[in-house]
Parts: sequence; structure tokens; C-alpha cells
Amino acid sequence: MKKQTFQIQGMHCASCALNIEKALLKESAIKKAVVNYANEKAYFEFDENLIEMEKIRGIVESLGNYKIVEAGDSMHHDDNLKSIKRKFIWSAILTIPVLSTMFFMPEFGMNWLNVEIEKWIIAVLTFVVVIVIGWQFHKGMIMQLRHVSANMDSLISIGTLAAFLFSIYSMFVGGDAFFETAAVIITLILLGKYLEARSKGNASNAIRKLMELGVKKAKVFAGDKIVEMEIEKVKVDDIVLVKAGEKIPLDGIIIEGETSIDESMLTGESIPVDKKVKDKVFGATMNQSGVIKVKVTQVGEATVLSQIIKLVEQAQSSKAPIQKLADQVSGVFVPVVIGIAVITFVVWFFVLQIGLATSLINAVAVLVIACPCALGLATPTAIIVGTGRGAEAGVLIKNSQSLEIAYKVDTVIFDKTGTLTKGDLMVKKVYSNPAKKYTEDKLLKIAGSIAMNSEHPVSKSIYNYVVNKQIEINTKFHDIKELSGRGVIAKCEHSRRVMLGNRKLIEEQGVVIAWMDQFQSMGGTIVFIAHDVDGVIGAIQVEDQIHENSVEAVKKLQQTGKKVIMLTGDKMTNAQSIAKQLGVDDFIAEVLPEEKASKVIELQNKGKIVAFVGDGINDAPALAQANLGLAIGGGTDVAMETGDIVLMKGDPLKVASAIVLSKTTFQIIKQNLFFAFIYNILGIPLAALGFLNPMIAAAAMSLSSVSVVTNSLRVKRMKD
Repeated sequence: MKKQTFQIQGMHCASCALNIEKALLKESAIKKAVVNYANEKAYFEFDENLIEMEKIRGIVESLGNYKIVEAGDSMHHDDNLKSIKRKFIWSAILTIPVLSTMFFMPEFGMNWLNVEIEKWIIAVLTFVVVIVIGWQFHKGMIMQLRHVSANMDSLISIGTLAAFLFSIYSMFVGGDAFFETAAVIITLILLGKYLEARSKGNASNAIRKLMELGVKKAKVFAGDKIVEMEIEKVKVDDIVLVKAGEKIPLDGIIIEGETSIDESMLTGESIPVDKKVKDKVFGATMNQSGVIKVKVTQVGEATVLSQIIKLVEQAQSSKAPIQKLADQVSGVFVPVVIGIAVITFVVWFFVLQIGLATSLINAVAVLVIACPCALGLATPTAIIVGTGRGAEAGVLIKNSQSLEIAYKVDTVIFDKTGTLTKGDLMVKKVYSNPAKKYTEDKLLKIAGSIAMNSEHPVSKSIYNYVVNKQIEINTKFHDIKELSGRGVIAKCEHSRRVMLGNRKLIEEQGVVIAWMDQFQSMGGTIVFIAHDVDGVIGAIQVEDQIHENSVEAVKKLQQTGKKVIMLTGDKMTNAQSIAKQLGVDDFIAEVLPEEKASKVIELQNKGKIVAFVGDGINDAPALAQANLGLAIGGGTDVAMETGDIVLMKGDPLKVASAIVLSKTTFQIIKQNLFFAFIYNILGIPLAALGFLNPMIAAAAMSLSSVSVVTNSLRVKRMKD
């Protein structure tokens, strides 16, 4: 199944997007189609063996004045904006003399076909504005009619053509003409379209900024020479040179040199990160000080920057559940409005017998005041701005549903290690069992030799401590077995079992545990070293460091009404001590990794909406089970499949930022929908009752869309 995102040019309202979606989903080979009017993008999932892209293109372009655009987002948007602006300017220039006839009509003293020449001039100017410059609306209506459908083009086309053709008729019979009405409607709608397009461009700036971050060329070593080549030609394992003040061209590993790198485009944090040999670096980040050589490890779509762009695009193309109501209304909106306009004309002309001119003008006002655009823009523009603002702050929202869920979350569970604590465990002290007489170095040699075979943070901290003390490692251990949540068992060269783990492991292996009792109330994590002949021979106390922002993060979440729970595999006394320091509402201790998801389920069964914060790997089941999974990527791992929101930096404050961002965005969405609905609910009846001139209606319709987008842009001002 191929997944692809395209741009669609020519959509004028939410009805356009819905019509395209419906037509595409009629094809059995297209499994998913989401068309977003706000950013003019369409996300397709289709079987390329059953349907070709050309056929999809043909379906879209047959529905209306639409075109699938392959060019980059920035290029297409800029060209479209210039085109709309140019049309508006010419329309305004030609409309001004037409509008001025409301106050002053020149007299040239000449007639043609028994009609004053000045009226012909006004008719011609109006013709150019309505038919020539406004042709896009009429073409859209014609193409919609071919499919027995309608959209905003239909409303504008019917309204302006009715006013223009009636004015031509009146010109010959000596009645009231409404040339200025038809011309002003087109001009004001083009103005609204220009302001709307510019605002939408501001809303989707995040994607363009991310794309612009990429490096165009790289300095690549070719033997003894350095060759500057296009970034697309650089391959994995190539060595690139990066000088101070230059951007890292692609993801890689430093093989020579030391430096500090500004990774703010990834994490949202402006403080440079020190880097040395063997450290990872990422494309588009800024090398600030030293000269380094980097071995390329990822190119093209595999780079972190490309993955970020892909995640943001997917989120902006998805639909939030709250948008369903707007979609349902938009699906029937235009036909209903046309029906109301017809009823308006019939009532005024046949029932009230007011006259053809007034009846027609009131019907035109109904057509022009109605605005499906505002409904179509209400949700997606807020999502576009919200997800873009999140990306700038290092909070990657993978789908728009997450924003709505995050808004409803009432309980936040933190997996302690690596979230509330740094996950950078340190060996505090080594204890030797006096009855066994093992030296500290001997204990560390055994512990380090076993720990080197485990990826668990505790094991890694012990191994690093042993290496830093330059104690020799025994590589002859075999039959190594890691038991989740307990520790590691191995056999030495004499086939004796050696154990490194917690009390549960030692008890399970049937080893005498008497000496271990003194550690029951001790802080930190106690790891025991045991031998199946000598029993427990020693212990190592390992402590985690609480993240400097954890206390503030907990307070911020509590201030937003969230209950904060800490989940940990630590023993009860240690968990209690850390929980007290952090100020969490509750904690759950001595939880095995496979039990984390069940703890989430327990809370969900009590009616709680649960967010789980974890590292995205060991916590995958819990992240998937939670109503909202927040995966901490440590600034690099954005390719996580688990987690609805990826936090690019291991900072617990980012959790609070994600929750606050979602709340702000969702509030904006609700405001937008309210304004969009109330505008149409009030505007259409006022127009039908004759209280609105069509020109005022056109201005109001244009401004309604702009106001929705402008309101969405307020999310940009949100602080981290």
C-alpha cells in the first residue's frame, strides 16, 4: 500500500475537499483519502498495482477547477498568492469606476441600441470583472454541475451572474441595474481569498521553515581531496567536513574533532550541546565552534529532519474528531443555501410581491453571505498552527486526534527513569559481604563483566563505572541470560552461576539472602552480586538523579488540573523518597516492565483519561494502551512507532508544554467553530429578511474566513 501526500490547487471551500474525498473513496484501490482545505494537501493510501497515479490525478481534476501540484509547498503557495493578489488588484481597479456610479453617473450624450453609452461602459467593465477575472468561480460551478454537486464557487457564480444578467436586462427595459453589486462581490471575495491565503501561509510557516533548514551542499572527502557536492549525491559512509559556523549536512557520527552544536531546531532548546568523537550529530543543526569530520549514517528520508517534516505533515493532514460535525454540515451546506436563496426569492416576489429587483437582490445576498469556508478552516488551521508551534518547541504531534485527547487527559503517568529522573545512573557505593572477603575491585570486575551484556540503565551505569576505574573485564562469561525487571545470570569459566540483580532475582535462584536484609531501607537501587557457591558476595548502590525541571513540570501539570502519578520498578522505600521530593499525587512502585500496561488499564477502568510518558522502547505496551502516549525521544529518536506525541528532548517540562499546547489549540478550534456556525446562523436569515445588501454580505463573508485563520494564529504566541 503506497502512502503519499500531494498538494491540490484550486479548492475554495470545505465542500471542495469533501467532494474530492468522496470521489476518491469510491475507488476500491484507494483505501484512505484525507483532503485538507486549510493547507491544500491530500493524503492518499492506495494500491499502486490496482490504480495508477494518473488515474487519481484525472479523478481529482475532473471534479472541478482543481490541479494536483507536484511543486514544493513554498513555491506553490507563493505563486498562488501572487496570482490571487494580481486578480484582486485588477478587479479593484475596474470596480472603482463601476462603484462610483452609485454616487455620480457621467453623461456622454450618446446611445447605442437605445441605451446610453455610459451604461455600456459600466456593463463592459462589470463583464471583465465578473466573467473574465471571476472566471475561476464560473468554471468551478460548471465542473461541479457535471457531477451534480455544488461548492462555494456555485454560490458566488450563481449570485454574481444573477446580478449581472438582471442588470443587462434592466439596462434595456429601463429598470434598476446592479452592476456595482456584481463587481464588488467578485472584488471583495478576491480580497478575502488573498487575505485568507496569506494567513494560511503564515499558519503553515513551520513546514516551510523546516524545509529551508536543510543543507544544499556538503564538503565530502574523496581520497586526499575535499569535493563540494549536492546533498542528494552524498551516500551513507561518506566522510564530510564541517567547519565552525556551518550546518551539519546529514545525520552521522563524529570521527574526528570536538565541538558544540546548536540543536534547537530539533529540541527547541537554544543551549549548545558539547560533542566529541563517537557522538551522533544531525542534519541541519549548527556547528558552532570546532572543525569536525562526520561519517554519514542517514541520508534522504531517513534523516531526523526528514522524519520531523513527515510527522508534522501527517499531523497537519489528519482530521480531529471534532471536525466531523463541520464536515457533515459542509457536505450539505451549499445545496441547503441554494434552496434558502430560492425560497427567499419566491417569498419576496410571489408571496410578498415586492418586485423582481428587490427579490433577486435578497436572494443574491443569501448566496453571498453564506460561508462554508469558515467551517472548513475552523479546525485544520488551528491544527496546522498548533502542530507547527509544537515542532518549533521540540514537541512533535503525530496526529491531530492527539490534540483533542490531550485536552481531555486528567491523569498523567510518568515512567520514572529517563523522564522525571535523568536516567543517568551513578554508582554511589560498593559493599562487600564481610563473611566472603571479596575486595571491592574483585566485586566490580565480576559485576562489570556481567553488566556489559545488558542494555538496562542500571547495568550500563555499573559497566561504565568499572571501565572508568580501569578495572579489567572478564570476557569469558557464557550462557548469559537477562531476566526482565530482575537482572542478569551468567556462567563463569568453571560453569558456576554468577548473578547480578535485585532481591527478587537472588530469591528466585535459591541463594541465601540473610546478608541482604540490611539494605531494605537504603535509598537508591541496590544491585546484589551473588555466586551459587559463595552466596551473596556483595552489593552496589546505584542512584538516579532527579531532573532539574521535574518538580516544576509536576507543579505545572497539577495547576492544569491533572493528577500526576509516578510509576517505577524501584522498591517501595526508594520510590516513596523520590515521590516526596517530586511532589507527585501518587506513585506505584516495584512494577515490572510487562506490568506497566496493566496499571494503565486499571486507571482507565476507573474512568480516567490517561497519558503515559515513557521512552518509547521499553514502555511501548503502556504507551500504546494509554489514551495518549508521550514518547521521549532524547532529542533524536523521532522514528518511534509508539507514542502519539514525541518529545524531542528528555525534559519533563515538555510534557506540560504538550498538554498546554493541546489545550490552547483545542480551545481555539472550539472558538473557530462557534464563530463559523454563529456567523452563518445569523447571517443567512438576516440576508433572507432583506437586512443585508449583497456588497455588505460579500465583505462579511470574506472577513469571516480571515477572522477564523487569524484567530488560529494566536497559538503561535503561546510560550513554551
